[in-house]
Amino acid sequence: MVIDDDLVFKALADPTRRFLLDLLFTRDGRTLTELESELAMTRFGVMKHLRVLEDADLVITRRQGREKLHFLNPVPIRQIHDRWIDKYTEHRTAALLDLKRELEGDSS
Repeated sequence: MVIDDDLVFKALADPTRRFLLDLLFTRDGRTLTELESELAMTRFGVMKHLRVLEDADLVITRRQGREKLHFLNPVPIRQIHDRWIDKYTEHRTAALLDLKRELEGDSS
């Protein structure tokens, strides 16, 4: 699965969308009504935020009867982490571990 970094970063840039992702992390499979009840905005506003999250593949939906359920998809966040964060911290982390070993006198 190839992700569009720009769509993911755009989706994560907004605090309301991050809040929606946190809600889905806490309990997946929520309806629009459930998500809307947690925010002080119109149903249409919540729908617009969910659309941005869906476009970035951060939220996946499934119909169950008359309801549309929303689920968190953490894969794009992990891919962003692996590509943009992990590579910048790996060297520093290794250097800190080496320093820790040296200061503690551990030769392993």
